[in-house]
Amino acid sequence: MSRSPLTFIDQCLLQFDQALRTCVPGASHAERETPARKVVEQDMSKEEKRHAAGLMRINHTGEVCAQALYAGQASTARLDQVREAMEHAAAEEVDHLAWCEQRLNELDSRPSILNPLWYGLSFGMGALAGLAGDKWSLGFVAETERQVCDHLQEHMNRLPEQDEKSKAVLAQMIIDERQHGETATAAGGAPLPAPFKQAMTTMSQVMKKSTYHI
Repeated sequence: MSRSPLTFIDQCLLQFDQALRTCVPGASHAERETPARKVVEQDMSKEEKRHAAGLMRINHTGEVCAQALYAGQASTARLDQVREAMEHAAAEEVDHLAWCEQRLNELDSRPSILNPLWYGLSFGMGALAGLAGDKWSLGFVAETERQVCDHLQEHMNRLPEQDEKSKAVLAQMIIDERQHGETATAAGGAPLPAPFKQAMTTMSQVMKKSTYHI
């Protein structure tokens, strides 16, 4: 027996539920265990823990944005296979979200209070990318993941030397994000125009500066 198509109200309720599960602390649960599970916690000074927490808070917000981007793109994608690819990628990103939140808890910190704002902005960008066409939507994913890998690698270098637990989490995230980007390119993603790439970079920089402290 086939299911009836979802109404507009149904879609709105599903998107609202997704936003809550992404932005409310403790609501995301990973399918995979954190890569840091077997890494021994090393002593860090108060300042080192504060710095590590700031970087991991940025990474957590980045995963909130990724969830929103994929949700927005899936809501406007024209081809079923593209929509399914977005939904599959979003499911894998939940692991990253939960891992970062767990690490923040271990560092006696918390996610950014600005996450709902960044979720809304990212959802809108994802929806617009989907409306532009599937090749641009996939290209948007590829560019997003490229920039994410760059900033994760930067954070790997900026973390306190003894914070091997956070580094283990970021190392696995880089592997996963790179795979998502390569998959999007292979599926037909088109390179984005330079001005759009710059706009994405600018938005990312604003996010990183604001969420490091808040």
